[in-house]
Amino acid sequence: MRFEKSYFLIFTGFPLLIIACVFSVNCKSPQQPVVMTNGKGLSLTYCKSCHQYPDAGLLDQQTWKKSVLPAMAQRLGIKVYTEDQYVNDPSAKSAISYDDWLKIVDYYSHAAPKKLQPAKAPVLPLKDWANFSVLKPAHEVPLASTTMVAFDPIGNRIYTSDRMNSSVFQWSDQLKLQSSVRFASPAVDVNFQKESNGEERGTFTFIGSMDAIDVLNGFVSQIPLKKLNVQNNIQIARQLPRPVQSVQSDFDRDGLQDWVVCGFGHNLGGLYWYKQIPDGKFEKHTISSMAGAEHAITVDFNRDGWPDIACLFAQAEEGVWLFLNDHKGGFITKNVLRFPPVYGSSSFQLVDFNHDGQLDMLYTSGDNSDYSKILKPYHGVYIFLNQGDFKFKQAWFYPVNGATKAVAADFNGDGKPGIALIAFFSNLKRNPAEGFTYFEQDQPMHFIPHNLPIYKLGRWICMDVKDYNGDGLPDIILGNFSMGFINDRDVKPDWNTHLPFIVLKNNHKK
Repeated sequence: MRFEKSYFLIFTGFPLLIIACVFSVNCKSPQQPVVMTNGKGLSLTYCKSCHQYPDAGLLDQQTWKKSVLPAMAQRLGIKVYTEDQYVNDPSAKSAISYDDWLKIVDYYSHAAPKKLQPAKAPVLPLKDWANFSVLKPAHEVPLASTTMVAFDPIGNRIYTSDRMNSSVFQWSDQLKLQSSVRFASPAVDVNFQKESNGEERGTFTFIGSMDAIDVLNGFVSQIPLKKLNVQNNIQIARQLPRPVQSVQSDFDRDGLQDWVVCGFGHNLGGLYWYKQIPDGKFEKHTISSMAGAEHAITVDFNRDGWPDIACLFAQAEEGVWLFLNDHKGGFITKNVLRFPPVYGSSSFQLVDFNHDGQLDMLYTSGDNSDYSKILKPYHGVYIFLNQGDFKFKQAWFYPVNGATKAVAADFNGDGKPGIALIAFFSNLKRNPAEGFTYFEQDQPMHFIPHNLPIYKLGRWICMDVKDYNGDGLPDIILGNFSMGFINDRDVKPDWNTHLPFIVLKNNHKK
């Protein structure tokens, strides 16, 4: 079974809209016979058969009863009459009996709280600029629908893409629009490479369909950046299920650079290795067939000299999986973190926060555009410290409604990483400033939050962090997806709908 993974994924680019399903189509009956026949016992049996068990306290009663459970019922083969009434169809082929299903509904409807209590922040954010200032592009657009933002450290430019016309835009270091080219799909991620002849290429990931459907029209292409065009492109992968990120490495150590691609998909998806062969083409190998692959990182985790992969999955199987290189053209799978399927996992990063030589994990949950569009106290930014032997332990959490992406970097040059965080599904009615937060680490594992006064400039859905002006300190670029996906009907956009992005210039002194 699968609960929700709605909405958007985030890398340098778009947190793509994934109006996800609640439970996967391949829900299966439990392997062991049911020994408990009350509602809780049945839920433990059936709901743990495909994903981490969703405790009733994760959502309020009305959300379970009116939204999540009816969606779950359809995935299990139970017919829904109204939003909280079900049809007893003896001829239906369902994964659970009608009577047992009603017991599960009754349990969640009564065991859940009437209302979720908001999480209390350990310290309130400062309302200041935190030594940043805003730079705006010289060119505005009719309606900002940015799906990707990326600093190009080689050509010293900025690249963006948008949903409105599926174009890739090239901006100068003065934030002036230099060129734009329309493609068959919006781009959601890019990597930059300098060729042996000195020319630069960008490897762009194009999602294909923005809608949450099972189609194979995404692709990955290398594009010359000297002059953007749709000609002379090298196609690495095609017919992909809504790909959202591509990462380069030589996985088989044959001297040729390969790619791993996250195919988020919908009900179908996967993590794919595109092995480069001597003629310059690429062979596809499936590493995992789970849907929801949204962010991959390549690093030698076990220090055996071979590149491994860590990947964050959303959808039903929310969590982080390691794929350890077996040196034989394959990978050994190991799960290191797992979350309930209502968490809305949205980003992760590997950073050594405590300077012990081991990579810790920065993680956000906050996807909130599907069957439970309520503010959730477990949404926010987390740090899991590496305990060794592939074990991670939560060491820090700061609640932020709708947290979308976090990036850690040494913003002030003191050797301690701070955190930049965007939250697309923030509390737009009562706290719109939480759409962007800068966490300054003043003491080991202690952070001072700053809400910069930029919420009137846009609604931030994608982010990249790099040293844009060459002063040795990282700057921040934020992409504005200005319209749509507002959960509170009383909220009307009062932010700028024409700025495609802004740059937060880092003014700290190194």
